Amino acid sequence: MNYISTRTPDAEKRSAAYVIKTGLAPDGGLFVPESIPTLSKEDVESLIGMDYVSRATYILSLFLTDYTKEELKAAAEAAYSVEKFGGPAAPIARVGDDYFLELWHGPTSAFKDMALQIMPRLLSLSLGKTGETKDAYILVATSGDTGKAALEGYCDVDRVRIQVFYPVNGVSNIQKKQMASQKGNNVNVVSINGNFDDAQSGVKAIFADENARSALAEKGYFFSSANSINWGRLAPQIVYYISAYCDLVAEDELKYGELLDVTVPTGNFGNILAAYIAKKMGLPLGKLVCASNKNDILTDFINNGVYDKRREFFTTVSPSMDILISSNLERLLWFVLGADKTRECMESLNREGIYTLDNDAMEIIRADFAGYSCSEEETKKIISDIFEEYGYLCDTHTAVAANAAKQYKSAQGNKMLVVSTASPYKFAPAVLSSLGEEVPADDFDALDKLFAVTKCAIPANLASLRDAEVRFTKTVDPSDMIGSL
Repeated sequence: MNYISTRTPDAEKRSAAYVIKTGLAPDGGLFVPESIPTLSKEDVESLIGMDYVSRATYILSLFLTDYTKEELKAAAEAAYSVEKFGGPAAPIARVGDDYFLELWHGPTSAFKDMALQIMPRLLSLSLGKTGETKDAYILVATSGDTGKAALEGYCDVDRVRIQVFYPVNGVSNIQKKQMASQKGNNVNVVSINGNFDDAQSGVKAIFADENARSALAEKGYFFSSANSINWGRLAPQIVYYISAYCDLVAEDELKYGELLDVTVPTGNFGNILAAYIAKKMGLPLGKLVCASNKNDILTDFINNGVYDKRREFFTTVSPSMDILISSNLERLLWFVLGADKTRECMESLNREGIYTLDNDAMEIIRADFAGYSCSEEETKKIISDIFEEYGYLCDTHTAVAANAAKQYKSAQGNKMLVVSTASPYKFAPAVLSSLGEEVPADDFDALDKLFAVTKCAIPANLASLRDAEVRFTKTVDPSDMIGSL
């Protein structure tokens, strides 16, 4: 399986190891597989009898063909161990008539662990496969969860340094403490005076800076990324959609071939794009419901065909979705439009802050996607409603998805999989407020109170965070990000 850029027709084909090592394509585009492998009914039926590690090994082997199955199995076994996840990596909970795919049982209590526990192992292997003599310098822009998951995944990995940038007022206090207290000799964390889009744009600018690349090369490093712009982040996410379908068939909740709708709380568009790729492989998925918070740029795009980032940015109770530049949407454009038109859209977005798709293109997109948004009040209400009715506690991002799933009414009556992306304890103050409780001033007191109110267990990694030593306190302006390397 080879990979090409989203922006250049007949772009040079690259191996999986190369694209995982490199991150961005040389023309600034994103790498995409030149073809999508297929899953037959027989393939899915064989996967049903496997555990998550075996499923991940098989599915990744279809995309990462220059890795051996032995290498992929070893990476998956290390990434998805019971010690790291406390049980199955991606369990499903029944909540009313819907299924909630819980992706937050890993070491940082967020869905980013599903990719970022295996990606460092894939990157480490890629250095040898490509004959790379320099070490990797990973740059990450985060709206909260990616940063900690990347720091945890890459901590003290040989031949890797990692630096994370996050918006100083755009993450929860729990997320901030997770990053600021990260252990490891190869990690650094810097907050910026700006929002996530500023951080993401700053990282892309550093990647494109020839002087920065040259200076880093002299020190024996090359730039790479752990954001979902890197195919090594996105490929493992395909696995859990296929695994979830297999689990539902195994549990007699679905018959093979029965369509399953999926609702995903969406910011950078990587998580829902993974579901789209699984569907293109032949997995029987129905509508992919893109759930947005008050920053509803994706909802507007899906419904109106206009992507316009020239709008007010809101800081919400679901901060990991506070994004106006959804980078992985570029990959969807490539699947629908091809490289030439994708490049035109990206140039228009960079130059004017807007691009528009015609009706034919949007009809293709709407055949797979629907878009809904959720206000702050609606987010809090559905947390309370779900807990009161079903005794199930969800975080603010999952609540946005649950609201969108409720808004979407499948004419076919398909069953719905709601993607649950974070532990409610990562956003304890907002969840407590949603339940009508007074919120303590200290976020760690809020953890304790949320447990007292709900009796839902606090993840051990969050419970131990209160006394963790803060190591990183530096804040810079976006224009100074490059100087912090």
